[in-house]
Amino acid sequence: MSKQTITILQLYPRDMNIYGDYGNALVLLRRLEWYGYTPRLIAYNPGDEFPSDVDIIIGGGGQDSGQGKIQADLLSIGSRLKKLADADVPMLMICGLYQLFGKFFKTSTDEIIEGIGLLDIETYGKSERLIGNIILESEQFGLLYGYENHSGQTYLGKKVKPLGSVRMGAGNNTADTFEGARYRNVIGSYLHGSLLPKNPQIADFLIETAVVKKYGEFSNDVIDDSFAMRARRTAARRPR
Repeated sequence: MSKQTITILQLYPRDMNIYGDYGNALVLLRRLEWYGYTPRLIAYNPGDEFPSDVDIIIGGGGQDSGQGKIQADLLSIGSRLKKLADADVPMLMICGLYQLFGKFFKTSTDEIIEGIGLLDIETYGKSERLIGNIILESEQFGLLYGYENHSGQTYLGKKVKPLGSVRMGAGNNTADTFEGARYRNVIGSYLHGSLLPKNPQIADFLIETAVVKKYGEFSNDVIDDSFAMRARRTAARRPR
């Protein structure tokens, strides 16, 4: 590994880390090593000091109770996260944190969980759960494979673009065919599974963006992704 260090900040792994979302951090760590960089992973939980130097920020999903536990702290660091997003720091937010990066999540009992408004999205809790394997077609990333399990239904505003269009599954909601949201280098999605092992093209987008931003160029050696390709072929054959 080189002396060029890339720091990954994982938001709230204690409360927002279900359905294998920690796997996203593991993929980034390993792929950074394979590309010859020195990765550093920092866990951020409520009350921790927010680090001054971060290159990639990731976050996972959680139950409504988990969202409640981290909400106040997330709001307190919201302005810092917005500044980093506007400075083109790459981020990946899954499920619960995807929702709270938006304007709000209105639960099925009409409780409003305020978000930080980084993403122009709104989420409403419904009685129907959207569960199952999901396949997207993304303009930038091609076919994406994952697993969704959410009762919140998310609607996109004008300041974001969808991550992709749904080929199989539900996606953001039952009213349109979109999944996820994108703003600058921020990606939000409902895709668990975890997302990055079967979709290394997104991992490499996060890594290359961070490396070029910090060091000016990216050493993109060829990585053996045969296991990821086998996982993608298996995922493509799975029923909903």
